[in-house]
Amino acid sequence: MLGIHDLSLFIACGLLLNVTPGPDTAYIVGRSVQLGWRGGAAAALGISTGCLVHVSGGAIGLSALLAASSTAFSILKWAGAAYLCFIGMMLLLSRPQASVPDASIGGSAISLRGVFWQGALTNILNPKVALFLLAFLPQFVSADSEHKAAAFLLLGMIFVSSGTLWCLGVAAFAARVAHRVKRSGKALQGINRALGGMFVYLGARIALLQAR
Repeated sequence: MLGIHDLSLFIACGLLLNVTPGPDTAYIVGRSVQLGWRGGAAAALGISTGCLVHVSGGAIGLSALLAASSTAFSILKWAGAAYLCFIGMMLLLSRPQASVPDASIGGSAISLRGVFWQGALTNILNPKVALFLLAFLPQFVSADSEHKAAAFLLLGMIFVSSGTLWCLGVAAFAARVAHRVKRSGKALQGINRALGGMFVYLGARIALLQAR
C-alpha cells in the first residue's frame, strides 16, 4: 500500500514512542492536575495538532525534494538512519529517573483554548519534532514507491492518531489520581532501552539495504 513496508514494526515503534514520558506528557499531566480531564484533553489535542502540522509540512517538503532530485530520497533515508542510530544509542545509555517532575504549571486563569494553543505552539515551534519525523517515517517507505509523500502522510496520520489516543488516556488517568501521579524509573529505563534498540536496528537495517 503506497510502498509502505514493515507496518507492524512501525506501529510497535510508535507505541513505544507514545508511552515514553517526555515534555508533552508532563504538560498533559500538569494541565490535567490543574484543570481536570477537560484541561488534559485540550493539552493532548493541541500537542497532536502541532504534530499534524509537522507531518503535513514534511509531506509537502518531501514532494518538493523528490521533484528536485531523484537521489534525494535515498540521501534522506541515509541521514535518517544515522539520526535514528544516534537517538537509539542515547536511549540505550540513558539512566533511569525516579519520578515525573512536578506537574504543576502556573497560570491557573488560562482557558481551555489557551491550553490547546499552548500545546500546539510548543510542538509547532520545536524543530526537533520535524527533524525526528523526517528521520523516522521514511524508513518505512520503499525507495521505489511512486507515492512517497502520500505514504509519509499516511504513516504520520497513523502515528499521530495512536499518540492522541494514548495522550487522552494519560489525561484521564492524571485527572483521576491528580497529585499522586508517579512513574517507575525502572519501567522507564526498560522502555528507553527497547525503543533505543529498535532505533539502532532501524538505522543499521536501512544502512545495510542501501549499501547493497
